[in-house]
Amino acid sequence: MSQPETLSVPIDYEPETEISSSAYNWSIRLFSLLEKMLSINIKMHHNEGQLEHGEIFLFNHFARFETFIPQSLIYRETGAYSRSIASSEFFSGDDMFSDYLLSVGAVPHNHTRLIPYLAGEILRGRKVIIFPEGGMVKDRRVIDTKGGFSIYSRSAMERRKHHTGAALLSLTLDIFKQTILQAQKRGDDSQLEKWAADLKLDDVESLLSAAARPSTIVPANITFYPMRVDENVLRRGVELFNRGISRRLSEELLIEGNILLKHTDMDIRLGNLIHTHKYWGWLDHHLIARAALRFNTIDDVLAPVTPGHRLTGRLRAKRIKYKALALRDDYMHAVYAQSTVNLSHLASKIIYELLEHGLTDIDSALFHRMLYLAVKHAQQESSVILHRSLENPEAYGNLLTGECKGLDQFIHTASNLGLIKLEDNIYQFLPKLCEEYGFDDIRTENLVAVYANEVATISCIATVIRKTIAEAAEITEQQLAMFHFDDEIASYRWDKSHHSKPRHRELNDKETATQDGAPFLLLPDNPKSLGIILVHGFLASPAEVRTFGEKLAAMGYPVIGPRLKGHGTSPWDLRKRTWEDWLASVQHAYQIMARLTDQVCLVGFSTGGALALQLAAEQPSQLAGIVAISVPIKFQDSNMSFVIPVIHGANKLVRWISSYEGVMPFHAHESEHPDINYFSMPVHGLFELGQMVGKVKSNLGNIHCPAFLIQGTDDTVVKPDSVQIIYDNIGSHDKNILMVDTERHGILYEDIGETQDEVIRFLAKLEANVDSSPE
Repeated sequence: MSQPETLSVPIDYEPETEISSSAYNWSIRLFSLLEKMLSINIKMHHNEGQLEHGEIFLFNHFARFETFIPQSLIYRETGAYSRSIASSEFFSGDDMFSDYLLSVGAVPHNHTRLIPYLAGEILRGRKVIIFPEGGMVKDRRVIDTKGGFSIYSRSAMERRKHHTGAALLSLTLDIFKQTILQAQKRGDDSQLEKWAADLKLDDVESLLSAAARPSTIVPANITFYPMRVDENVLRRGVELFNRGISRRLSEELLIEGNILLKHTDMDIRLGNLIHTHKYWGWLDHHLIARAALRFNTIDDVLAPVTPGHRLTGRLRAKRIKYKALALRDDYMHAVYAQSTVNLSHLASKIIYELLEHGLTDIDSALFHRMLYLAVKHAQQESSVILHRSLENPEAYGNLLTGECKGLDQFIHTASNLGLIKLEDNIYQFLPKLCEEYGFDDIRTENLVAVYANEVATISCIATVIRKTIAEAAEITEQQLAMFHFDDEIASYRWDKSHHSKPRHRELNDKETATQDGAPFLLLPDNPKSLGIILVHGFLASPAEVRTFGEKLAAMGYPVIGPRLKGHGTSPWDLRKRTWEDWLASVQHAYQIMARLTDQVCLVGFSTGGALALQLAAEQPSQLAGIVAISVPIKFQDSNMSFVIPVIHGANKLVRWISSYEGVMPFHAHESEHPDINYFSMPVHGLFELGQMVGKVKSNLGNIHCPAFLIQGTDDTVVKPDSVQIIYDNIGSHDKNILMVDTERHGILYEDIGETQDEVIRFLAKLEANVDSSPE
């Protein structure tokens, strides 16, 4: 007769392994304090459900300090305690540090009942945090030569597969949950009561409730950006007091010190829940149901199978091992798929792809174009998770000109490491890029390789890079223009989203604007050679000029309506913008239209007219003419000159010495067109308006293109003699004034005095000049 398949080891909870609520809470408070003091920016991204329903949380491992962070964030958001697995070396002695680790939920990795113990903890409502790589993966290399997952093992000094411990834990837990539910079904109350007592649960109902919860794994990824190799005070301080530190410790202090002490984003992304029960087939359920009658403890599920065991027992053990491997591969793929892709990832992949093709240098402008296109193509990949700097065009939009903070940081680091050299506008890829480095050296010798390895698991990134390199030299100006306009749409969505948070709600709810604030681009089927840029006014949005734009497009004119930064979203957005930001919006629109047409005409209303004048003063190529309507050189409201600067200064002072927003950060504004304009007007915006007017006045003499100036005779916002000041100071020889008999300010939107037709007639003259000019 075969031996019974039981191993009656009681579920014990030794006093020293219990989590101390006081130590845990103290640790959380310390973490919160350090988080405020350090320069690291920790963000945990998740949808609803992972933190509440997740049982086992898996993280990749790059830095030592990160092992203390997930449990703090989980507790802060859910109030749940977490167990984590730590190396047994930290529990080698009976000392305060070992006691502390035990008190905050750490468990040594060589615990004799590790999996049954953790399964019991999950049934008690604890979360379990595991780093399945089993150690720090400094090179971020997790793909072997055959395309499978593997990592370098420091102890074995060779590459190995990832651990299956998390998979075995979840499978074991799920089997025991089924065992509990089967005991309930057959009415085995005494066994249920025993299990509840062993687990120190309040009652059987708590046990059944825990067993009814789905067994789940949450694959999560931690990505740091940017990584730096500059010296820092942490390493200098340690080396000052201990000159004999190891090279390994010195390297870790350098990398992790920079992460903690210099502005670094730590993005923690929780993937979708993996439900373990989905890995069981009908055969597995049959085997588990038969074996459940013999399981008295969680330990029995993993009891060693000997030749004397029944065939079903041996088969069940093999099935568990097989399922563990499949589950392991799935959750590791999910962990790496959550990587937050940044600009350095894309740049590094481009460099190594070029090296694969035998290219050791490249024109800097072409490289910048490749990088920009890689960003745009990556944005189209729904499976790729982008760092916020690749979602916000303010951060990457000037890549084509090489004016990008993220690019500067990457090139600075790569150059200092001797990996890249920029000379005569040529990027040279140096031999060091292809050299092999030890596990403890690669982060301080070749961060480009580390970045490239980090996204090697995301197959579509490789596709994006190959596509980018293939098309970069051939892409047309028109295609680039469309990418740039996509950036304008992305910028609008980003700004609107980031100023629609709860702290903005009270002010936003007062807003009356209902029309779409997005920029627009209208391209007729048979376009004219003259493109039009329509620039809206202060507090408004592109909706102010859209109707006129559609009229022009119907006549064959390509038309773009840019959104001045801070407009069309929230007064909070406008409050932090400068007039230079507004001008940059018009400049971006000009760059787009100049790529689409032979010549460009600027048409601006009010503040938009002033910005059009300022841009015309820069004498951009392809500028055919300008129309400036109701431009505010002088204001009817005398407060613009005296009161606003004082209030603005007081607001700045109050914000500097306190957490308050100022004495009067916003001012209610009754506009002519409340469905388009902000109701709450930022005082800072008014101050910037005044600053802009002064700059425009000083540059009028630099304008030499044909100019058409339009002004209402009794404008209640702008003093009518503003138009004469512009006319007298503008450098153009071909210039005209049209006075419209009205007290209204919005003469273009309302088409008072046939203003729109007058503009169209001016455009027709410009178009005739463009068509008649020699090639």
